[in-house]
Amino acid sequence: MRLSLNQWTTRRWSVAEAVDGCVRHGLEAIGLWRQNVAEQGLAESVKLVRDAGLRVSSLCRGGFLTTSGKAFAEALDDNRRAIDEAAELEAACLVMVVGGLPGVQPGEPLTAGASRDLAGARERVAEALAELAPYAGERGVKLALEPLHPIYCPDRAVLSTLGQALDLALAHPEEQVGVVVDTFHVWWDPRVFDDIARAGRRIASYQVCDYLHPLPEDVLLGRGMMGDGVIDFKPITRAVLDAGYTGDVEVEIFNADIWAADPDEVVATMKARYEDVVLSRP
Repeated sequence: MRLSLNQWTTRRWSVAEAVDGCVRHGLEAIGLWRQNVAEQGLAESVKLVRDAGLRVSSLCRGGFLTTSGKAFAEALDDNRRAIDEAAELEAACLVMVVGGLPGVQPGEPLTAGASRDLAGARERVAEALAELAPYAGERGVKLALEPLHPIYCPDRAVLSTLGQALDLALAHPEEQVGVVVDTFHVWWDPRVFDDIARAGRRIASYQVCDYLHPLPEDVLLGRGMMGDGVIDFKPITRAVLDAGYTGDVEVEIFNADIWAADPDEVVATMKARYEDVVLSRP
């Protein structure tokens, strides 16, 4: 199992700073975010990563595919650009957060135009994958469908379980579409171990962080350092290993206190908790 720093865990760091931090702390992989890559510049980001000898464990994110009409076409175009960026970075996968109900904005109150057509939103995701998966295959990129905890179903992801994501992925070649196992999002699911086994080599990314209790007012920031919440990591890690996953393990944390802390201290704690809390020993 190979540890990777998802850039959002040390949100204050630019791509250059995060790459330098990975090297300084002996990490061999990094998960990047598109907006940070855009700020650094794609070509410069590619050079920084390659010169440092790092793997790009994922690029986040594509997705938000549940709209229709012109907005749907624009979303497809943006996702093709994301695929191109992932190809340039030689990312192991492009994480796909598929989007919530049409007209429901992340973190915003409902408006009169908000949709309640959950089944229709999921159909748009399937239609989008039919368009994007072959293009991803041509570019050598694997799309990684990430199911999100049901609290995010209205505004961020109409895929709420690993099983739902896997059912969509199975309609496409393994090298084109896989799934993300993120402990924050799947720990509660009574079927998660069966679906991890069913996913097998479709697992394109394994991401870890803890689920805090109680959640903060902004539930998006309810992720904690491993060991600070309610998740039992070792059985999940063992299941992912047993399914055949050999990729990097990303620590991805959205947490205001962690973002405000010294990033070097965060990475040091992350490494220690990975060894003590996440890894499953025989």
